[in-house]
Amino acid sequence: MARGRKKKNDIKRANGTGSIKKLNGNRRNPWLVLITTGYEVDEVTLKKKQIQKTLGTYETKELAKNALDSYNTNPYDIETDTITFKKVYEEWSERYFRDIKNKSTERSNSAAFAHSKPLHNMVFKTITITNMKDTIDSAKVGVSTKGRMKSLYNLMYDFAVESGITNINNARNFAIKDLQKKILSERKSKKPFSNEDEQLLWNNIEYGFTKMVLIAIYSGWRPQELAILKRKDIDMDNEIMLGGMKTDAGTDRIVPIHPKIKEFIKFYYEQSEGLEYLFNDFEGQQGTYMTYDKYRGRFIKVMERCKLNDYSPHCTRYTFITKAKESHVDEYAIKMMVGHEITDITELVYTKRDNVNFLKEEILKIK
Repeated sequence: MARGRKKKNDIKRANGTGSIKKLNGNRRNPWLVLITTGYEVDEVTLKKKQIQKTLGTYETKELAKNALDSYNTNPYDIETDTITFKKVYEEWSERYFRDIKNKSTERSNSAAFAHSKPLHNMVFKTITITNMKDTIDSAKVGVSTKGRMKSLYNLMYDFAVESGITNINNARNFAIKDLQKKILSERKSKKPFSNEDEQLLWNNIEYGFTKMVLIAIYSGWRPQELAILKRKDIDMDNEIMLGGMKTDAGTDRIVPIHPKIKEFIKFYYEQSEGLEYLFNDFEGQQGTYMTYDKYRGRFIKVMERCKLNDYSPHCTRYTFITKAKESHVDEYAIKMMVGHEITDITELVYTKRDNVNFLKEEILKIK
């Protein structure tokens, strides 16, 4: 056959409307449909030629013709018909993470994506509300992370609609009421550890992450903040920790190391030499670094060991605040250590004092 001559089974169509070709061999779908996406000039012949992409392969000539006619009647970006959830996440996160300053937000969204594995390789346009609900329901994580998964889907679909990947924002078209109730319930279920229950923790100090739980009780960190404390922010010489998140008042705050947990901090500090984070799970299957969900799982195991069923990870922070108030710790010192906003203008000026020594003196009131 002469060069460039069409095969017997190729279908000739008007320029720019695509083409249909029959592939060689015994194939289930032998009919190849190509669409025209643009033109380029041949550098040698200087002739204009079509730029084509594959629309698909089909079982019969008629099905192939129908597919091409349908495309030409209502052209669409074929890339959006194949782009996966994972690819949309990569494109969205590249833009979103570039504009945020809070690294904890990046970590939260990255974790939410990792827990959405059933969706990763699905074509984005084919994902249904049921697919998203089932992914959230089956994720073996806490209710807060499930809430972050839903928030991630909202943001990704906002981006997908703006980018023309899909016309329908499925994520915004459903709510998980039961999940929202659970999140609110977990946040509200804060009660301080009783002296008797705290003693059970001391009695099991060598079990699992009991030391970490007691550090939380005597420092007041939020569970998320505790989990991602960095080793470089632990000053063993000056006996202080630096960390925090969530609000302006909560970030980069100083918390003195209480004498009761000094040896525990030293234990984790020495254990984490050469690593970025203070707390690590060396038996973890997804890296050694700690996350809120990993900590929550270890916290639950410690509670089960001590036969304590009424406490959540947030209760440690509430215990610290309760102990501080009962010990008559200065109210502004409490706010500074736990990251609550100080609205008193006079006190805002007053807190320019030597905060480190002031906080050290105040935290010692807790026995």
